[in-house]
Amino acid sequence: MNFVLLMTLQVTLAPPQKIGIVPHGTRTIVPIRGGSFEGPLLHGRVLPGGGDWTLSRSDGVLELDLRLTLETDDGALIHLTSWGMRHGPPEVLAALARGEVVDSASYYFRTAPRFEAATEKYAFLNRLIAVGTGDRKPSGPVYTIYSVE
Repeated sequence: MNFVLLMTLQVTLAPPQKIGIVPHGTRTIVPIRGGSFEGPLLHGRVLPGGGDWTLSRSDGVLELDLRLTLETDDGALIHLTSWGMRHGPPEVLAALARGEVVDSASYYFRTAPRFEAATEKYAFLNRLIAVGTGDRKPSGPVYTIYSVE
């Protein structure tokens, strides 16, 4: 099995909508303002209007449910959904919460993206399994997404 770089995806965030404590943890919705993506086979921008539905669990795990629309430089629209997890030592997570720069190797941030593309040029995305690593920057998360070959 090989992992081939598909893209690096960066999103910009709007202020979070803090729902509060719900039955399985603390729910927050983070609207997406925009962003960009760049890879060997596709590149473009993240359209505003997506979001990340996060659930902070009692065991310290942050569940991520990201939903985006990507627009390629040639005008194709691609739907991306991604489920993931982020966790780590309490002091590292506290530094992330304060907006500090933290080495991504000091915490776990993994995702499982899925794509839906209607144009033939990007239909290959409909037929692949992807995995990603995340890095929570002060400006927003950066995902490095790989195709599993």
